[in-house]
Amino acid sequence: MHVIGRRALLLAGASLAAPATIRSAHAQRAWPDRPIVLVNPYPPGGSTEFSARIVAMRMEAALGQSIVIEARPGAGTAVANAHVTGLRPDGYTLLMGTTSLAVLPALQPTSQPRDPTVALTACAAATRSPFVLHVHPDLPVRTAAELIGYAKANPGRLSWGSSGTGAINHMTFELFRARAGIDAVHVPYRGGAPALLDLQAGRIQAMFAASQEALPSIQSGLSRAIAITSAQRIALLPDVPPVADTIPGFESVFWQGLFAPAGLPVEIVARIEAACAEATGDRAVIERLAGAGIDAWPGGAALLRTTLARDLETWTRIIREANITAA
Repeated sequence: MHVIGRRALLLAGASLAAPATIRSAHAQRAWPDRPIVLVNPYPPGGSTEFSARIVAMRMEAALGQSIVIEARPGAGTAVANAHVTGLRPDGYTLLMGTTSLAVLPALQPTSQPRDPTVALTACAAATRSPFVLHVHPDLPVRTAAELIGYAKANPGRLSWGSSGTGAINHMTFELFRARAGIDAVHVPYRGGAPALLDLQAGRIQAMFAASQEALPSIQSGLSRAIAITSAQRIALLPDVPPVADTIPGFESVFWQGLFAPAGLPVEIVARIEAACAEATGDRAVIERLAGAGIDAWPGGAALLRTTLARDLETWTRIIREANITAA
């Protein structure tokens, strides 16, 4: 009786434990069982929202759930970054993180996350966008080499616009200035549109701009494209050579990738990674992005982690060397 009783107790204990185990496994398999929120750290209507919507629409088919784009702009993306960092890692709120994650820790050291490589889980690379270096038509230069020569012959006289202190096109200018060894004046604006208007009017002479934003100005003759910041030429501007043709190894792109709060289960990371890979490998998605000068960036969590870590090192060094502080 004693043996039988002990065996019965063991079986009873197993039967009680089993439902919890099954429920846990079922919960992991069931993800996602409700809509997912993808946080856009910029105002609605910009290139980040455009990319996010195209990629998310294709991911919905892979995941079987809708993905809602939620704009949380402010403080150079710090508002959205901090919001997602503070949430539970359940996979139902993701961040469309950008290159700004690699800039803010040095530019705004009190903002969150202070170390995005620790506070966020990198899930999947999504898109990359190069910048176009374009100048006012009256500036007597047609190549990056000529622009560097002009700046060296006229130190401190070249005005260079950006969409704001710490913006990626500002960081790209600082990288260019350091690598080229030129003395030029940075003029920050509140967004790319007013900077572009002043470039067209001749109040500034040069700027880096997203290709889709620069293209109408270039096509209308209000500015002249002289270089692209990606390592290769792009289809929208096939005759414009890379800066790297003049400054070997130069590259600066605006990237976007999917992040979650730290601690996201690896099973969910794998689902997000696979769904995003399907999206960025889809021919229709690639063509829609390319039409706006954006490259699909197929790659998983490892690629995104490596890129973030590399850019953190690069932009932290540039910010410290140039003594840049947040406006």
